Amino acid sequence: MIKNYKIVTLCGSTRFKEQFLEAQKSLTLQGCIVISVGLFGHSGDNEVWTEGTKEMLDDMHLRKIDLADEIFVINVGGYIGESTRREIAYAAQNGKIINYLEPVL
Repeated sequence: MIKNYKIVTLCGSTRFKEQFLEAQKSLTLQGCIVISVGLFGHSGDNEVWTEGTKEMLDDMHLRKIDLADEIFVINVGGYIGESTRREIAYAAQNGKIINYLEPVL
């Protein structure tokens, strides 16, 4: 039997690597297919900062949002950076459900 699993793309600052991994585990155990970031630039993956790479990764993340039913924003302490704000706006424009790790005030 093929189940219809919800697809969730994680969004947020890559400085929150541990929270990304926790959310991935939790959502997977809830029966979701989880799409995450490929590199954590703010947590030591310095390849992100080579010429053209961040731009490629940012565009790739929008394609990951296209694949998803919803996004899950890792907003530790309420922090939402510029890239994540763009991703939230993109998801909203494309009719995606938007959920947050922490309540948005």
